[in-house]
Amino acid sequence: MSERVEKAPVPLEKVRRYLEPGPIVLVSSACDGQHNIMTMGWHTVMAFSPSLVGCIISAGNHSFEMIRRSRECVINLPTTALTDQVVGIGNSSGAEVDKFERFGLTAQSAERVGAPLIDECHAHFECRLFDDSLVERYDFFIWEVVSARAAVAPEYPETLHYTGDGVFMVAGEIIDRREQFLPHML
Repeated sequence: MSERVEKAPVPLEKVRRYLEPGPIVLVSSACDGQHNIMTMGWHTVMAFSPSLVGCIISAGNHSFEMIRRSRECVINLPTTALTDQVVGIGNSSGAEVDKFERFGLTAQSAERVGAPLIDECHAHFECRLFDDSLVERYDFFIWEVVSARAAVAPEYPETLHYTGDGVFMVAGEIIDRREQFLPHML
């Protein structure tokens, strides 16, 4: 029998601490000769084929118009080695500073989109806008990943997961239960 776990009320604005779906990513963009990087803590896989990813980019964010006009971006996956850059990028505006230069990151040409890759990141997912029907009302973009590359090692990198209030968790111990999955679920 399971042990009963005592619960306490959670303020509704703190629910995200428990439900944040994935690792922090750095979204790079380019438009009209300018480029930018923004830190993003909320995104969700929406479909596997085609590979669709949804995310909210606030209209108040400097990247919003660049991304909306270019209709593309790169979702870059940093590891814990880039924690200070992730925080610094999230606490600064691309309207005021070149974030690649300020945070010592290397912009590289992507294969299929005009937005740059961030070389120091573990993985890069080049995206084109798939559906913008929710952008006007919710700032919700739906992207199709058109090219993806990841470092060969480590297979499971240490990624950052934001819990709010300047606190991050690190992806931890790997628990492998592949032998329990049906072949179609792998």
